[in-house]
Amino acid sequence: MSVTREELKYKQSKPLFEKIEMSQCIIEQWWGHWSGSVYVAFSGGKDSSVLLNLVRGIFPDIPAVYSDTGLEYPEVKQHVKSVENVTILRPKMTYRQVIDKYGYPMISKEQSRYLYDIRISHSEKLKDIRINGNRWGMGKVSKKWLFLIDAPFKISHKCCDALKKNPIITYERKSGRKPYLGMLATESSMRTETYLRFGCNAFGVKRPTSNPLSFWNEQDILEFIVQHNVKIPSVYGDIIRQDDGTLKTSGVNRTGCMWCLFGIQRETEPNRIQKLKETHPKIYEYIINDLDIGNVLDYINVPYE
Repeated sequence: MSVTREELKYKQSKPLFEKIEMSQCIIEQWWGHWSGSVYVAFSGGKDSSVLLNLVRGIFPDIPAVYSDTGLEYPEVKQHVKSVENVTILRPKMTYRQVIDKYGYPMISKEQSRYLYDIRISHSEKLKDIRINGNRWGMGKVSKKWLFLIDAPFKISHKCCDALKKNPIITYERKSGRKPYLGMLATESSMRTETYLRFGCNAFGVKRPTSNPLSFWNEQDILEFIVQHNVKIPSVYGDIIRQDDGTLKTSGVNRTGCMWCLFGIQRETEPNRIQKLKETHPKIYEYIINDLDIGNVLDYINVPYE
């Protein structure tokens, strides 16, 4: 069911206790529609930890599923292993195999896809769209990143599919279960548009998904963790209330894949790679030298020392 931007803004403006009640209704609706054949997609991060807490607060026996890509912080893996009833999936490919075959994921999933199409497509029409845009001027590489067409390394959007999505899809086909996802509309324009098209519970789509937290923001997540004493990975550090009343983590702000290059160009220093050098120096040396990410960052003029 589609949602207007005004409806989304209205829900986002609600106090946390009302958002919790709305999310609980969404969780119950999803469970009822699929007669309990559901699961929680559990990344181990703070968003999915809040989601798991909410879901199991209503349905304690719902399984969680974690896809071990090999790119997560060690602290996140430790956290996942401490949680009961979690199925751990492993992809068929490693990150090194993904970048060797397809290329590095960088800038954004959208821009990586467009650059990948230009390089590998046999369709001149598609290549023209990716460079000049369609009749609405959309679907093209940003002018800022056109120079990456000639980059001396491969670029692609395939990493998430190979390491996360494919193992999950296989699990869903075998189990018949439908997922709860811990995605927030505020995280990206793509996630906002997805929410506007389908709402929280997307039933009549190719891959049905439930997003009970779509209208939450990061402050809601942090406040819920504090109020309900939700356990999260130690790599986040402490949750600190600042002078203006907002909350922030003393450690990393987001977990996900440690050295993901999506959005790295927008981060202020120290960026995620520079932080990784301080917190996990062995992993830092591995990705900069063995995976050649140092040269990739040099090419787009992003500091990592």
